[in-house]
Amino acid sequence: MNLNAEKNHLADLLEAIQRCVYFLNASSQKITWPLTAEFLENERKNIGLFETLAAINERFAKLQDTLASAMRHACMLSGEPCERFLKVLSFFEKTGVISTVENWQLCRATRNLAAHDYETDYAEIAEHFNALSELSPELLKTSARFLIYCQESLSICPKQNDFSAEFLAITTL
Repeated sequence: MNLNAEKNHLADLLEAIQRCVYFLNASSQKITWPLTAEFLENERKNIGLFETLAAINERFAKLQDTLASAMRHACMLSGEPCERFLKVLSFFEKTGVISTVENWQLCRATRNLAAHDYETDYAEIAEHFNALSELSPELLKTSARFLIYCQESLSICPKQNDFSAEFLAITTL
């Protein structure tokens, strides 16, 4: 790929991040937090509720995955080492894009638990989704800081502005 193609790819990823933030926020707004085991057990056949929770799970994971891909790409365009993702995280911790490597890894571990486990205990289900809800603001702030980094350091913005106004409103709450 040539440099323009690499920059265009990052611009596409930035747009995808904005979309992920928009849809994660929209799904999260449908839930009254925090969830309880009793509520989930009482609503165990509520298809709309569990579809919304599945969407939150998937959108949280997709946002973090898209951010990771974009951060690796931005690191490469910045001339920084990016062969190991821990180096990418360390770079973005130093620049202030992520608060700490540990917070990033906590988000990853939390999202991975649901991806690899089908839980039937309502207390554990509530705990998982409450953790995603608590971790989401940090992921949203990271998204905002990352887009600012790309604009200021690389002069790269999202390819389309379809979600820019909403992204700004959501991430500055």
